[in-house]
Amino acid sequence: MLALVLAGLATVAAGQAPQPQPAPAPAPAPAPQPAIPATPPQVPGRGWVLFDHASGQVLAGHNEHVPADPASITKVMTSYLVAEALAAGRISRDDEVFISERAWREGGAGTDGSFSALSVNSRVRLEEVVHGMVIQSGNDASIALAEHIAGSEEAFADLMNATARRLGMRNSNFVNSHGLTAPGHQMSPYDIAVLSSALIRDFPDHYALYSMREYTYGGIRQYNRNGLLFRDATVDGIKTGHTSAAGYCLAASAQRGDQRLISVVMGIEGSRSEGFRQREDANQALLNWGFRAFETHRLYAAGEVVAAPDIWRAAADQARLGVARDLFVTIPRGRYEELRAEMLLPETVIAPQAQGAAVGSVKVTLAGEAVAEAPLVSLDEHPEAGFFRRTWHAFLLLFE
Repeated sequence: MLALVLAGLATVAAGQAPQPQPAPAPAPAPAPQPAIPATPPQVPGRGWVLFDHASGQVLAGHNEHVPADPASITKVMTSYLVAEALAAGRISRDDEVFISERAWREGGAGTDGSFSALSVNSRVRLEEVVHGMVIQSGNDASIALAEHIAGSEEAFADLMNATARRLGMRNSNFVNSHGLTAPGHQMSPYDIAVLSSALIRDFPDHYALYSMREYTYGGIRQYNRNGLLFRDATVDGIKTGHTSAAGYCLAASAQRGDQRLISVVMGIEGSRSEGFRQREDANQALLNWGFRAFETHRLYAAGEVVAAPDIWRAAADQARLGVARDLFVTIPRGRYEELRAEMLLPETVIAPQAQGAAVGSVKVTLAGEAVAEAPLVSLDEHPEAGFFRRTWHAFLLLFE
């Protein structure tokens, strides 16, 4: 395993120039791969991105950090907040959600957007409303859920923006829960990928709803608007969007083997049939290229010992260091054996050391370029040793 090979490499003291390290032992030769295009496919639209879920790396993109009108892709954030509230016990799937006049008037059948056919002033089981939002992309369902969680859409938008900041979405701003065009309401392709990855990671059971192709409510069969679910068995989400201002948009995710990729395409122009086809074709082309061109590896597991430098003035002789979270890297296929790792550690590690405290870092490079980096943290608590051991170590340190 690559993680074990990398873990055995020599350490480098902080402040010193990293020295060349021995090459890792070659991995087993991979099966022959078909020729890989050097560049990603041509993608229409104002902005797009291809993103690896595990490593968080951008594999290709265009205007990926430029905010744009996201249309109904907005509902991924609404969905995240619903899943978070369910997990925290603040709401229940059996709650009766009130369908207000605002939800009916602004998001119902009288509008030009998608709706879930929820009757005004009715009460509908929360699980039904969630299905209507996720599968049918109902604007009425989104408003009703926002009001149920936060009391009003305005208060819910505040929650959306706070969550966006927490997740690292720096080029997004939310005004409503559904995505109908409003001044200042925007998301970037990269932020959509980050949010989608967080939903998949944090709430996998909730994310499973996105793979449902249809749902029946009130005797009406409603079909998922993500056409890739019907074209590619590896695709299990995520969300479509369209308004005249946003154009045709689609965020998609697929898993093949152990690798999951997320693609986002925004702002495709054209007729309805042309827009549907182009957004699906563009995402399909990005996903196919990404899976052919890249491979993702877990280099270190959380809690695994990556380095064990000597520790002074502690009862233990060595400090076990590792990463707080699994460290993944995504690289071009066939270049696994070229990875190099450097452990950047202080010249001396001295107790006390709290468990989880940062003690240096690990940096992984490919052809001299950094492809992954993470802090190394203490896996154990290291209080100061007794008086005699501390005194002896203080004497020895004079000669270090």
